[in-house]
Amino acid sequence: MTSPARTGSREAAPEPAEEAGLPPVLRDAGLVFWDFDGVVKDSVEVKSDGFRWIVRGADDSIGNRVQRHHEANGGISRFEKIPLYLSWAGMSSDAAAVRRACSEFSRFVVDAVIDSPWVPGVRDYLVENRGDQVFILVTATPADEIGWILERLDLLPCFSEVHGAPMAKADAVSETLARHLFEPDQSVFIGDSESDHRAATSNSVPFLLRLHRFNDDLIEVLDVPSFSELSYG
Repeated sequence: MTSPARTGSREAAPEPAEEAGLPPVLRDAGLVFWDFDGVVKDSVEVKSDGFRWIVRGADDSIGNRVQRHHEANGGISRFEKIPLYLSWAGMSSDAAAVRRACSEFSRFVVDAVIDSPWVPGVRDYLVENRGDQVFILVTATPADEIGWILERLDLLPCFSEVHGAPMAKADAVSETLARHLFEPDQSVFIGDSESDHRAATSNSVPFLLRLHRFNDDLIEVLDVPSFSELSYG
C-alpha cells in the first residue's frame, strides 16, 4: 500500500527535559508499566499513516485533522478513534464499517510497526533487566495484535503480562498492582500521552514521560520526569 501524503510533521525531536541517563523513577521501581507505540518502538508516525489511509478518499483537510488528533491522543484505542474518523470523512461508521476499517488498519500497520525504529536504549534495557524488575506492557493496541508483534520482535519473554485493547489502561494498572502486591509508589508507568498519564495518576503510580517530536508540548503541561532515550551502565 502507498501511504497517503502527510503534512505538518515535525522533523527534529525535542531536547530531553533531563540529562541523559537512567531516570531514578525507573531505576528504583520494582514494577514497570510500559506503553508500546512511542515508548518501545518509534511507531507513532506509522499509526498516523494508517489512520490517514482509512480516510484516503476524503479531502486532505480531513486526513490532516485525523493525523493531528491521533498524534495528540496516542494512548487512545483505535476502536474509539476509527468511528470518529469515519464520521469526519462522511463515511459509514456503523459496526460493520468500523470492523472493516479496523481490519484494514491492522493490515496496514503491523509490519510497519515491527520494522519501525526502536526507541534508543529500550530494547537493551528490557532484555537486560527483565530478571530484576517486573515488566508489564499496557497498550491501546488490540491484545491479539500486540501479542503477535511482540512474538515477532522476540520480546514476549521480557513481559510478565501483556494488556491490550479492549482492556482500559487504568484497569490494567489497577488489577496488576493488586495481583503483584506492589504499592503504587514502588512502580512507574512509562508512556507518551495524556491518556497514559491519566492511567498512572488514577492509580497513584508515578509517571515517566517518553518525549518525542509528536508530544513535546506535554513537557509544558505535565510536571513529570522525562527522557527521549535510555542510556545506562
